[in-house]
Amino acid sequence: MKLLNQSLKYLSISILGIVTVWSVVFYMNMLNEIKSSIDEGLENYKRLIIQNAQVDATILTKTYFDESFFTLRKIAAEEALKMRDSYIDTEIYMQDADDQAPEPEPVRMLTTAFEYNGQYYELKVANSMVEEDDLINELFWDVVWLYILLIAGIMVVNNIVLKKLWKPFYDFLKELKNYRLGSTQKLPETNTQTREFLDLQQAVNTLLQHSLAAFEQQKEFIGNASHELQTPLAMVTNKLELLLESSDLKQAEAEKIAAIFQIIERLVRLNQSLLLLSKIDNKQFFDNQQVSINEVVQQNRLELEELASFKALNITVTELEVLKVTIDPTLADILVANLLKNALFHNIKNGRVNISLSKDSLRLCNTGVSQPLESEKLFSRFHKTDSRSSGTGLGLSIVKAIADLYGFTIAYHFEKGEHVFEVKFSSL
Repeated sequence: MKLLNQSLKYLSISILGIVTVWSVVFYMNMLNEIKSSIDEGLENYKRLIIQNAQVDATILTKTYFDESFFTLRKIAAEEALKMRDSYIDTEIYMQDADDQAPEPEPVRMLTTAFEYNGQYYELKVANSMVEEDDLINELFWDVVWLYILLIAGIMVVNNIVLKKLWKPFYDFLKELKNYRLGSTQKLPETNTQTREFLDLQQAVNTLLQHSLAAFEQQKEFIGNASHELQTPLAMVTNKLELLLESSDLKQAEAEKIAAIFQIIERLVRLNQSLLLLSKIDNKQFFDNQQVSINEVVQQNRLELEELASFKALNITVTELEVLKVTIDPTLADILVANLLKNALFHNIKNGRVNISLSKDSLRLCNTGVSQPLESEKLFSRFHKTDSRSSGTGLGLSIVKAIADLYGFTIAYHFEKGEHVFEVKFSSL
């Protein structure tokens, strides 16, 4: 979820809580004001009733509630003297014009006592509170509409004002995503005067400069190390070749020199493979373009046809569709070549290699040992299924590194007596 949407979510929840608390407090205050106003009206109504009773004694005989909303009852002097004015919320049965029978209605009632001509009377005066229900209903909908208006206002502010405020951050983030060590010359920057964004830019660029310096040093070290290793290896190879060409060598000496020569060649291949892995890990291959994997497969098939004939292997290519991938052409060639060489080197005499190309995957099936390989170790560096192999143990590791670099997936499984390697170009 984007930061803007997260802020909207938390603001909405916070405002809902604030509005709810405010509504309760506002309702209680308003209700107290209404009751206070009604109580004053009841007090005034009480005085009028007592004054009218002194003029019209028939009022003192009214013992039930009607449209005049009061009742009178004779009480003893002791009871009257103990009585104090009290205000309560209660219900009385009333019948409106549209009611077929009396119904309970909420009222505010004053209970008091007074003396007239030596007699004591209890007076109950009521005032309808039906408006309270209407008040609650009106207040509820007012709060709902207030909340909706507030959220709508926040959304407008969020999408116009805050979006504009956060634009430099998203622009900087986009530049940062597109930045590549060793290939992007300009450091990411943002056009803003906001202090926090400027601090973020400075911190990120400081880290990038340190990373760039380390990257350049590592690249230089790899290049120098590779060169320094290649030179003595080439010199040793030349000297061994001269020794092998000597006519006075004995058979045993020639065999030992040939064995050393093979070891030197293996060191050369190992050095080249490690250098290639380092370059892949450091993302030094980024001459990305549309590459036809079909053409790469056919080219490697032709180049390895002699090896396949020597081992009496049959290579078949099934092109279901044209497979085009955005990748560095050199890495595409290495990926296909390593998979195909692996299928040829670890095959059996008169075996077969079947290559299938679909819209988004490359699949190689080859005969070989009649049991599945250790899939969890298969792509590890220097792992060999056969300890007697003269290979470097880095071929499939390089394939895995290339796949990881571009977000492809490579999988292995054993199916119907064949070893199956499949690369899915999921980033297409």
